[in-house]
Amino acid sequence: MVPGQDWRRLSADELERGYNARATVPDVDALLRDYRAQSTPMYALPCVRDIAYGPHPDERLDLFPVPGRRDAPLFVFVHGGYWRALAKEDSVFMARCFTERGIAVASLNYTLSPQAPLAEIVAQCRRGLGWLHAHGAAHGIDTSHIVLAGSSAGGHLAAAMLSPAALAAHGIAPGVVRGAVLVSGLFDLAPVQRTRPNDWLQLDEAGARALSPQHDLPAPGTRLCVAVAETDTGEFKRQSRDYAQACATHGCPTQSLEVAGRNHFDIILDWMDPDSALSQATWPLFAR
Repeated sequence: MVPGQDWRRLSADELERGYNARATVPDVDALLRDYRAQSTPMYALPCVRDIAYGPHPDERLDLFPVPGRRDAPLFVFVHGGYWRALAKEDSVFMARCFTERGIAVASLNYTLSPQAPLAEIVAQCRRGLGWLHAHGAAHGIDTSHIVLAGSSAGGHLAAAMLSPAALAAHGIAPGVVRGAVLVSGLFDLAPVQRTRPNDWLQLDEAGARALSPQHDLPAPGTRLCVAVAETDTGEFKRQSRDYAQACATHGCPTQSLEVAGRNHFDIILDWMDPDSALSQATWPLFAR
């Protein structure tokens, strides 16, 4: 896609290719299996599993506190999977790297599409954050020092959790969520509504707009890292570029990062390496 080109000028085939992340890698299933393979050993660390944060059986989270700390900042990760795949158990591969640096980790589960409409999935993730803010102190968390993160569809959900109105609705004061790392996210659902993911999302134009973080930006002062992988499609890169620009204009200190040598799926595994470009962009968000 030509930089600055409006997605509405793309042909139907070009638009489909722009939102087909799977086609950018030779074996997506192997990459998804790797999430679970890298996450499973993390459960040998001190953790609390399957905490209910809401009434639905899918509303569960796993929490990795920092042993010996009562004031650890919190990293909240929301998994991707185009809103219809993966789970919290695939999403804690960074737990050792972060807890060794004194940062607690939470991984949110949510009901997958199409079993739940996207509006409910967003509401579930917001409830999860609300639970962590209300109850995290009992697990040694500084509930005034939270950083959100998500990848792909999880990037959309994490950005939706930054909504000032949604935070206020859960009693979360301005400044509690210090920032977010949004990786290869989807922030404007208008083009998504015209591509294959809408087979399971079933959004109309009004619904796509209402659930687009591009139209509900974080509070000014929220620090952001908006990252993409080198081999992400032009549309994924454009989405991140447009969102980052809008947030910066809105008063959010925003870093844009393109990670060389990484694809849409393996980029987040770089959080297992404290010296990776993604990790190095994340650590400053926890500065007090």
